[in-house]
Amino acid sequence: MGDLLDLLAVWMPRQRWYGTKGRDPRLTVVADWQLADDARLLLVRDEAVQPAIVYQVPVARRAEGSVPPGSLIGPASEGWVWADATTDPAFTDQLYAWVTVGGEVGVAENGFLGIALAPSGDRPVARRATAKVLSGEQSNTSLIFRPASDQDAGIPIICKLFRQVNPGINPDVELQSALAAGGAAFVPAAIGEVRGSWVTPEGVPVSGSLAFAQEFFEGVEDAWRVALDAAAADEDFAARAHALGASVAGMHVALAAQFPTREPEGVDRAAVVGAWERRLSIALAEVPALAPYADRIREVYAAAAVAPWPALQRVHGDLHLGQVLDTPANGWVLLDFEGEPLRPISERLQPDVAVRDVAGMLRSFDYVSGAVADDDGAAVRAWVIAAQQAFLEGYAETAGPDRAVDDALLAAFELDKAVYEAIYETRNRPDWVGIPLAAIGRLAPLG
Repeated sequence: MGDLLDLLAVWMPRQRWYGTKGRDPRLTVVADWQLADDARLLLVRDEAVQPAIVYQVPVARRAEGSVPPGSLIGPASEGWVWADATTDPAFTDQLYAWVTVGGEVGVAENGFLGIALAPSGDRPVARRATAKVLSGEQSNTSLIFRPASDQDAGIPIICKLFRQVNPGINPDVELQSALAAGGAAFVPAAIGEVRGSWVTPEGVPVSGSLAFAQEFFEGVEDAWRVALDAAAADEDFAARAHALGASVAGMHVALAAQFPTREPEGVDRAAVVGAWERRLSIALAEVPALAPYADRIREVYAAAAVAPWPALQRVHGDLHLGQVLDTPANGWVLLDFEGEPLRPISERLQPDVAVRDVAGMLRSFDYVSGAVADDDGAAVRAWVIAAQQAFLEGYAETAGPDRAVDDALLAAFELDKAVYEAIYETRNRPDWVGIPLAAIGRLAPLG
């Protein structure tokens, strides 16, 4: 195992899903599950950062020269190599069986369980399927499973293999499965999951989500691309934005009905406002152009702190146009309920302010103007304002008066998101920083 860990310490930092760039990993094995066909599923703990991160790494021992390009980890023994098993048919066949049929590997405190939630009726799953790794994935690895032949009728499936593994059910699994089970058409059908159990180095038995499979929609575009094309062509988007607002409100109503809610207390308000202030402090240090707006931003935050707040509930947590698909049968379909990947999972599992999702979508619409017109032209600006207003109207009509969005609270969440964007763009895409800065100027105008 020592040799394999040494290989992984070199290979993992080159993967997009590795979260600690710029540091050498310090790896130990948390779990080592032997699978069929000389494959293994590892949970590897990286102590190069604190708190340590546990990664899921499926590997396969294969003959030298038989490994697809990009999947090689390193030599195993004479004539043999270790490979990333997400491209290996033996492993992907097992993964497909776990999420569509079920199955168990290991024992209660050191193993994992495949739980099939396959839909019935007009959307069955195929008996056999071929797998392809989805390109462009960052924090996880997703595989597209399609029926292996015309005789294997069934729907295509996308299975997300969670690379960073945490104790507790991943919110992507928990929330989306609950919504799908409740009959929601605005999420994909839930197919199945894999849930593991292991013992931490401190001797504590824990369990957590390893994979989640759902229906895959072939040949569709996300709402970002749909909105971008409509804005570029100056096509009226009000009806589509109105429907999207209704879908987001429907999600919030359903989540509030299926999971506990509670009234916000002083400590809840203080935690949110404190997070806004911390983010603003970072932004002021890194984005000098924000300095003239600092006092006005704090005034917006102060107004929101004393404004009416809705009951806290489970939310999407990272909602934007890229997390929505435009499907022929279901209309707008919402995806990726993990929340902000950088937030601890313990925080992502807590009730939150639903306005966070509304603000995220408004900011995403605003980005359309920057992507279409570098000068934030008047025509596309008018398109964005109309789309945002239609979205809010659709949200309000479905959410109802009891869930009305307070203007002061919404402005603060929008502003916080724009402040975050100013930091991100300054660090990664300096040419785009004008988009959040323009928004901050509108949301916190100088006197």
